Amino acid sequence: MASNEIDLTTTIWRKSSYSNGSGGNCVEVADGLTGIVPVRDSKLCHGPVLTVTAPAWTSFVIALKNAPAPRTS
Repeated sequence: MASNEIDLTTTIWRKSSYSNGSGGNCVEVADGLTGIVPVRDSKLCHGPVLTVTAPAWTSFVIALKNAPAPRTS
């Protein structure tokens, strides 16, 4: 039986520039994989990985960049 798991053992992860150093908001993505973008919580580096298609990731990033800034009270 063929496995559809992606080998991420040599993957180089990049932390979001919006992540902070105090343990919160830590998102990492892996670049360089054809057609997919793996995403994980950097605090759980051996935990689950969410894999999305490259077009879906692009749409997500564009939507974030175009979203209004959250209001602070």
